[in-house]
Amino acid sequence: MKFIHTSIVALSLAMAGSAFAAPVSVTIDVAKPGSVINKNVYGQFAEHLGTGIYEGMWVGPESSIPNTKGWRNDVLGALKQLHVPLVRWPGGCFADEYHWKDGIGARAQRPTKVNTNWGGVEESNAVGTHEFFDLAELLGAQTYINGNLGSGTPQEMSEWLEYMTSDSKSTLAELRRKNGRAQPYKVDYFGIGNEAWGCGGNMRPQYYADLYKHYHTFMKTPESARPKFIASGGNDDDISWSSTLSREIKPNMMDAISFHYYTVPTGVWEKKGAATGFGENEWISTLSRTLRIDSLIKNNIAAIDKNDPSKKTGLYVDEWGTWYDVEPGTNTGFLFQQNSLRDALVAALNFNIFHAHADRVRMTNIAQMVNVLQAMIITDKDKYFLTPTYHAFEMYVPFQDATSLPVAISGNGKYSLGKVSIPEVSASAARAKDGKVYLSLVNTNPHKAVDVSVALAGKQVASVTGRVLTAGKMDAVNSFAQPQAVQPVAFNAKAQGGKLTVSVPAKAVVVVAVE
Repeated sequence: MKFIHTSIVALSLAMAGSAFAAPVSVTIDVAKPGSVINKNVYGQFAEHLGTGIYEGMWVGPESSIPNTKGWRNDVLGALKQLHVPLVRWPGGCFADEYHWKDGIGARAQRPTKVNTNWGGVEESNAVGTHEFFDLAELLGAQTYINGNLGSGTPQEMSEWLEYMTSDSKSTLAELRRKNGRAQPYKVDYFGIGNEAWGCGGNMRPQYYADLYKHYHTFMKTPESARPKFIASGGNDDDISWSSTLSREIKPNMMDAISFHYYTVPTGVWEKKGAATGFGENEWISTLSRTLRIDSLIKNNIAAIDKNDPSKKTGLYVDEWGTWYDVEPGTNTGFLFQQNSLRDALVAALNFNIFHAHADRVRMTNIAQMVNVLQAMIITDKDKYFLTPTYHAFEMYVPFQDATSLPVAISGNGKYSLGKVSIPEVSASAARAKDGKVYLSLVNTNPHKAVDVSVALAGKQVASVTGRVLTAGKMDAVNSFAQPQAVQPVAFNAKAQGGKLTVSVPAKAVVVVAVE
């Protein structure tokens, strides 16, 4: 409670505004609505990796931990508050070694395999197709199935799709019914392979393009059950995948190209940096590196535009987030890292960027939901807590399926340290389904509040009401001992003299309704 009390006092003082500097000006043009921010921009990713699924979410129907169909109720309840729109499964690198028939039928009779990508641990196949769709239905989420192109065959992939979607009396459809599902499942998205440039096969984009077309040819469903098909694209600075795939694969065979980008504080994979206990140099380097995704998305979109000017093909950032050195003493293959206030700012900065590219970026999937990388939730046996990233996602719920609005920022200062310099304020606005205009503001400066003048073009602003997420330390975390150390608190301000200036606290995320 000490944190909340201190924050409210600080916000009360901040609301009065600052006489020491001219405010940053943010003007929202409500008369020029842009693209709809697809709700799937807030998609999640659940891979068979570490305790991301087993223990973190799945405990089995026989567990003493309260559960529904094997999925733990506390985690389900928390995820429902995020209005999770979509879940990607079963990988990731795991997808290209996953054989779907291992995960159907009686769980006691399913084969045990070795997860060669993540820790070399045993994979029981307790969570398979039926269990995954149970999870999606319990969450009310759409489904993104990632097929095995790397070690599988076109027959295996096409039969999986038939098993899931056929309403016929075929042998595979009858097998699904025998296994407990009478009606077909709804597969909303289907990925043909993953990271074909790396763990998915170490391919060249030209070779993968031919393989994609080969596999896609046999991916047949009833027209009403056809999913959107996603091609495995590039990562980081490599635009050759977007360029080649958009040229070689026609839009009627491909709905989107994927793109992966992870934020690594040091930029060095061998020594990424710590999740906590970091200095200001890694605070700014992390935010600076995450902001790079804006130019990377622009470059990929430009490459796709040359071959698809009508913008039929989406660019799906289906893996993104922070990637740090694993927590000391944990299995290096489990990718478990703590999650701090810094991660919440990373999430919010990415959201604002995704909104700006809503015409092409129609899905993203943070890595990952529980206990892995930039997770929403961390569990240990029957305990759990929500991370700062979780709270960022929850604060941004109004932006799901909202209509983006142009935002003009003037007078924006720079937050600098050494040779690194980034904008102090990031902003995004949209008109939500409830009719209200929502504004998000991120202050990247860890030392001082920033005054922001808010205006709606051609209209008077009376007030803003919402919440702010901040903390006393850059690496503040939630924990089992203090699960609510970092959480949102109320934020509001009223206009004075026809003008509205709000003071965004240092190192903070603010989401408000503008009235």
